Amino acid sequence: MFLLFSFLLTLPLSSTTSASTDHTNQMPMALPGCPHKCGNLTVPYPFGIITDLDGEGDHRCYKHDMGLACNHSFNPPKLFLGTGNVEVLNISLEGYMRINNWITRECYDKNGSLTYRKGSWIDLKGYPLTFSDTRNLFMAVGCDTEAFINVEKGLEYTGGCITICTSLNTILEGSCSGIGCCQTSIPKGLKNFSAELKSFRKHSQVWSFNPCSFAFLGEKEMFQFSREDLSDFHGRKRFPAVLDWGIGKNSCQVVKERHQKSYACGQNTYCSDSRNGPGYLCFCKKGFTGNPYLPLGCQDIDECAEGTHQCEEICTNTPGSYRCSCRHGMLAEEDGHICIRNIPIIKITLASSIVLIFIILVGSWLYWALKKRRMMRLKMKFFKKNGGLFLQQRLSGRDVPRGSMKIFTSEEIEKATDNYDSNRIIGKGGYGMVYKGILPDKTIVAIKKSKVIDESQIEQFINEVVILSQINHRNVVKLIGCCLETEIPMLIYEFISNGTLSQHIHNKCPSSNCLSWRVRVRIAAETAEALAYLHSATSIPIVHRDVKSANILLDDNFVAKVADFGASRLIPMDQTQPTTLVQGTLGYLDPEYFNTSQINEKSDVYSFGVVLAELLVGKPALMNEKPPEERNLCMYLVSAIKQNRLFEILEEKVVKEGGREAVQQVAELARRCLRVKREERPRMKEVAMELEQARRLEEHIWISRDSEDTECTSHGILEYDYGSTSGYHNLLHEQNDLSSTVDAAKDSASI
Repeated sequence: MFLLFSFLLTLPLSSTTSASTDHTNQMPMALPGCPHKCGNLTVPYPFGIITDLDGEGDHRCYKHDMGLACNHSFNPPKLFLGTGNVEVLNISLEGYMRINNWITRECYDKNGSLTYRKGSWIDLKGYPLTFSDTRNLFMAVGCDTEAFINVEKGLEYTGGCITICTSLNTILEGSCSGIGCCQTSIPKGLKNFSAELKSFRKHSQVWSFNPCSFAFLGEKEMFQFSREDLSDFHGRKRFPAVLDWGIGKNSCQVVKERHQKSYACGQNTYCSDSRNGPGYLCFCKKGFTGNPYLPLGCQDIDECAEGTHQCEEICTNTPGSYRCSCRHGMLAEEDGHICIRNIPIIKITLASSIVLIFIILVGSWLYWALKKRRMMRLKMKFFKKNGGLFLQQRLSGRDVPRGSMKIFTSEEIEKATDNYDSNRIIGKGGYGMVYKGILPDKTIVAIKKSKVIDESQIEQFINEVVILSQINHRNVVKLIGCCLETEIPMLIYEFISNGTLSQHIHNKCPSSNCLSWRVRVRIAAETAEALAYLHSATSIPIVHRDVKSANILLDDNFVAKVADFGASRLIPMDQTQPTTLVQGTLGYLDPEYFNTSQINEKSDVYSFGVVLAELLVGKPALMNEKPPEERNLCMYLVSAIKQNRLFEILEEKVVKEGGREAVQQVAELARRCLRVKREERPRMKEVAMELEQARRLEEHIWISRDSEDTECTSHGILEYDYGSTSGYHNLLHEQNDLSSTVDAAKDSASI
């Protein structure tokens, strides 16, 4: 403030005696008599050119391990490491060197056959160079790509990443977080590496827009991913990477104490240990410039001549700095460089007013900036608390269509829920509360607000985000977006208006409003289709782990929607039965999973068998108030089937409306799903096919019944025997075809 005030007062009266120069004097970069140019590139000492234009070398022009080759076969000439093929792009005296690194590439034809492979590796042993761990990343591009970086034994490190996608619509432009592009960091001290590529399906499913995989170690600031990179990576064969360099293998202290003769820093310099690897670097002291490795070292900067001083009147250059003084022989203020003189009162008033206004404006801006900063810190605190870092980690290694998700602000959520009005609550569960929300475009959504408890709860919340982001199926509830910047994390789903299957089965209802047999079979078939999709149609199999009637939602048309993926797990292809902490709902838990903690898709099959039993019997999975033999619905159903009294325990509506053969077929399927040994249960794909067969059979039976009702009504006959199976035998040829398909699926599953 004092500087500004004095400047305003003295502006009409002061002038400077020093003139600015239009350019900075060029400092020498190489030793006298040594070449310092290769084409357009400057080569500063301690680096030097191994051969000159005559083809002869001068070893005094560079440190013994820092010689570079200038290849004049290019126009303009290009610089290379030693006599190799690694091109040097530029050299910085700050301790960096930029090179052109090779890109590893594998390409396939549309049938999945390898058509081209180009590997890449670099070995910097013998050079005082290491790959910068702060400026480089190992990156991979492709939609069916698994990339690895293998390094020297001393570091004992292998890193890599995976990127999988099935459509250009899932690609998020500019994002390298696992969808079409992935990246990972490298360790300190890395001097050599080789890149390796693998492909899950040989690009056969994405060949039309991504026939190749690419991997490279490169400068992270130079790469921004785009969809166009998937086609041919713009024809690139190389990509810039950054190397750290240093002098020798000893620290500053060791060199100064023991090897003073080899100390590389010149005059007016200071020494600093290398950032990455052994050795040290030299830098010019403040107020000096030039090449600190030359014997003369760094040269003084004339701030007075260059106009970079802050003196008000007279500037006098000194070694490494400058001194200010006033025309009247009075020394200026040491820090502020202000010359004080008599000032007219009007100037004081004007300057004071301007300074006061300036203070008010700056104060207001600072208050606003500090308030905004506090809000940003609070949001970041909530982001970390709500598992944001864990979510980023999961997204970076999975095929998650993040571009289809909207990130909602806390203000948008408050407006959608009318400030979390209690009248908007539509459900409560073990993992949180669900609100009905209305977005600005009048879209009705369900907003899940998780509870703030321990880290396991946060992991379940993030797990649900990752799983739902991968799923696109008409019978799975759709994830619209999420919000992590509030104290309690939230997920936003499509709104399913007709409650849960459990409510429709177990709540008392008038006979006319209860689920019909046809609707029950269709709901079962749709649910089985969704679970089969999770098990076999996604890029990595997904096991739901909490299949139950309360997690099957119904819309206004009674279309099934599988929901609540908080306990779900991705099953990697190399892990058929991973061991996990047992999660699920009593009465629906696979007994083998409960005893061994080993999860696989057959656990969902067992839980789905319980849901089938509920649809048939109309009773909950556990009934503690019943006699011991009836408390467990699964055992109750299986026992009734074995004793040939199935139709004695079925719900009345099922007995009335269902054809006997169709009901027995579904009951037998439920019994097979509920087998204790996993290997004896069918796969969910087989279950879905058999239920679709039963659904088609029921559709044809009802069509036949409708036609018979019409015929009977024309003759004055109004009654119809709902136990009749007419129409069933007329469809045996279609049933046989479907059965053949099911048998083929079973054979395939057993293989």
